[in-house]
Amino acid sequence: MKIATLNINGYRAGLKKGLAEWLEKNQPDVLCLQEIKIFEHQADVAAIEALGYHHHWFSAEKAGYSGVATFCKMEADAVVKGTGMEAYDSEGRILRTDFGPLTVVNAYFPSGSSSEGRHDFKMQFLADIRPWFDELRKERQELIVCGDYNIVHLDIDIHNPERKDNPSGFRPEERAWLNDWFDGAFVDAFRALHPDVREYSWWSYRAGSRGKNKGWRIDYISVTPALADRIRSAGHHKDPPLSDHCPVVVSLG
Repeated sequence: MKIATLNINGYRAGLKKGLAEWLEKNQPDVLCLQEIKIFEHQADVAAIEALGYHHHWFSAEKAGYSGVATFCKMEADAVVKGTGMEAYDSEGRILRTDFGPLTVVNAYFPSGSSSEGRHDFKMQFLADIRPWFDELRKERQELIVCGDYNIVHLDIDIHNPERKDNPSGFRPEERAWLNDWFDGAFVDAFRALHPDVREYSWWSYRAGSRGKNKGWRIDYISVTPALADRIRSAGHHKDPPLSDHCPVVVSLG
């Protein structure tokens, strides 16, 4: 099975930049999109359906904001929208799809970069979502969590780890949360195969950052230990530029 995740930064924009063509070329079995910024009834899905994909959407209540969508080549046995926590569900952040014993969670963690208030909201999300995932792991041992976590984990995951301005996404408290996440509960699929490789998944639109490869790795595919030995390949598709992020793609045997 091939799993992919991408913060598309606007579904309409992604289609114009070649999302359907990327899907046709790479043929992931499941693609998780974040930051779709659209309601399902507004989305042009003809090209997606023509490639044989089913699609499930969980949009934010606010128009043009946040939201996630999952495209899959097989019918899902169950689709669960949200977590039951209104503060996060109103922003369309968590979408679960089950395929037999396997569960894929499409997750868009909040960004805290716009204000200290939003960083506080992000930290509350992290505190609240971990117990939710812990309960889900008890029920679904073959669990994959795909998405934009908006957190740099290791120094190797950012081009300038020496920076001193303490931006949200690179603060000690959120990196500590991710340390705990990867300490037994989940495995970072990319790092499991490439412990020392420097690759990024997001680049600022400013100052030609993508061309200079001055990026951050903040998009992850996490798997439970029950799936770790099935990881066959993992990497980032930097080109073509479908958004300010790039697809993360993992194959499981």
